[in-house]
Amino acid sequence: MPKSKRDQKVSLTKTDRKGLSNKQQIIEDIQECRQKYDNVFLFSVQNMRNAKLKDVRTAWKNSRFFFGKNRVMQLGLKFVSDDADEDPKLEQDLEKLREQMIGQCGLLFTSESKETVLDWFDSYSADEFARSGFRATKTIRLKEGPLEEFSHAIEPHLRSLGMPTKLERGIVTLYKEFTVCEKGKVLTPEQARILKLLGKPMAKFKVIINCCYTKENGFEEIKKRDIKVTKKTKKVLNKKPKKAKTEEAMSEDEDEEDDEDMSDEEDEDEEMDMDDDDDDDDDDEDDAKA
Repeated sequence: MPKSKRDQKVSLTKTDRKGLSNKQQIIEDIQECRQKYDNVFLFSVQNMRNAKLKDVRTAWKNSRFFFGKNRVMQLGLKFVSDDADEDPKLEQDLEKLREQMIGQCGLLFTSESKETVLDWFDSYSADEFARSGFRATKTIRLKEGPLEEFSHAIEPHLRSLGMPTKLERGIVTLYKEFTVCEKGKVLTPEQARILKLLGKPMAKFKVIINCCYTKENGFEEIKKRDIKVTKKTKKVLNKKPKKAKTEEAMSEDEDEEDDEDMSDEEDEDEEMDMDDDDDDDDDDEDDAKA
């Protein structure tokens, strides 16, 4: 049969870019929150999971979370601090807070006290299944025998993950002992998948408060961050403020300019000499023809 024109493949992975308007909206929201709430907390997340972060947002309905691009969030804080009515100390404290915004981090705006926030987040954690790249916290071995928790339909998938399984009377069975993972070693994607199928979580989702700005005490560093060194973070960490040129630097620049001028003049002289040689060669050719 001929192919129908209506039978067209549509990619479901394409999404529209949020664009500049969305970033401007985030900046405006941060400005409003800075005026509405008394305290700002900078936090980082261990073993990030969107579902768990939604649970935290639900528990703190009276507060506001921002977990986006650092530059956008920094602009939101900077615009507020640059107002003429703001206190100079407030500007300095917010500048310190902006300097800590490196790597994956977020902002929490709340009117709750610092003690309340720290106590809640210190006590909160949730078990999660480890992903590939995570170091195993314990060794897990499966003994030879039936695995009654699995359906017979999943047996081919278990074999594809590297498990020595077979079907015996419709029951998934290990025909030899199998080590899923060893303590301290990095998990592969197959090992992480097996642990999830076995229902053995190894990771913990946790929100860590790193520093804060409070209306009473200003900026305060609570827990130093362990920032992973990447290309982006390396550039930010090595970035130094621009300094005005000293007299020695100015003199060195002038000397370099003089050297460049001298070299340009020498190049021009060489070009003139080459032109003269070419003219002489042309005259010799004309004499030979005559």
